[in-house]
Amino acid sequence: MHHSRFPAERLAAERRESVSVCVPVVNEAETIEPIVHDLVDLMERGAIDQVLVVDGGSTDGTPDLARRAGAEVRPQAQLVPHSGPVLGKGDAMWRALTAMHGDIVVFVDGDSGGFGPHFACGLAGPLLFDPSVQYVKGYYRRPFKVGDVTLPEGGGRVTELTARPLLELFFPELAAIRQPLAGEMAARRDLLTRLAFTTGYGVEIALLIDIYREVGIDAIAEVDLDVRQNRHQPIQALGQMAEAVARVVLARAGVQGVHGTGVVRPPLRSLRISA
Repeated sequence: MHHSRFPAERLAAERRESVSVCVPVVNEAETIEPIVHDLVDLMERGAIDQVLVVDGGSTDGTPDLARRAGAEVRPQAQLVPHSGPVLGKGDAMWRALTAMHGDIVVFVDGDSGGFGPHFACGLAGPLLFDPSVQYVKGYYRRPFKVGDVTLPEGGGRVTELTARPLLELFFPELAAIRQPLAGEMAARRDLLTRLAFTTGYGVEIALLIDIYREVGIDAIAEVDLDVRQNRHQPIQALGQMAEAVARVVLARAGVQGVHGTGVVRPPLRSLRISA
């Protein structure tokens, strides 16, 4: 489905559940302000209820920029502080659930160029208007930018070379998901508090597989967000990401001797922690 089915005006007028939007960040000074401005505008228009930025230790002024733009900003280390040191994005998302009070929780990345309010509205919409939907993944076209040249396609190299082939082999129903590694996602908060979170780069694909096992493929929806431009990583960094993704998929498929990367955070519900 396309995000245009869920304009801000529809959310403001028709929704019956609360919506929190979280942006996990580390050193996103170049992009965080316009993202927060769009989200705060949605909040002021009544389309969403909370804009939360969770900062994992930025040194470039990102938290101050987000705060000045109108977001609620929480240091990652101060959420569930007894759980130890911060451990990346999956850990940030897990901790953020304790500070998000919405029935519906939306996660968007903090490094998106060309971000717009349709990201949050499009992700929340299926959950607000279809009770059978439990989880929403965004998908988009990813131009590949090299210097001054931008190719219309070519982003998402780890997705196409690692994630999708492994899903085809071990979780074929999930292979049709267009962006299994997308950071743009939304879910019912009650669902996410029932799940463990991996702290490494593989958090997105781990959640996808775990949610598939928890609620089934029919409870997962996808929304077309048009285009997303983000920073492209060097090949060495992509190799590390690909290994993390491969480990997550193989471990969940039960391949003997393979373990996922990172620490696994337990379900928040088991810790009796709530927003």
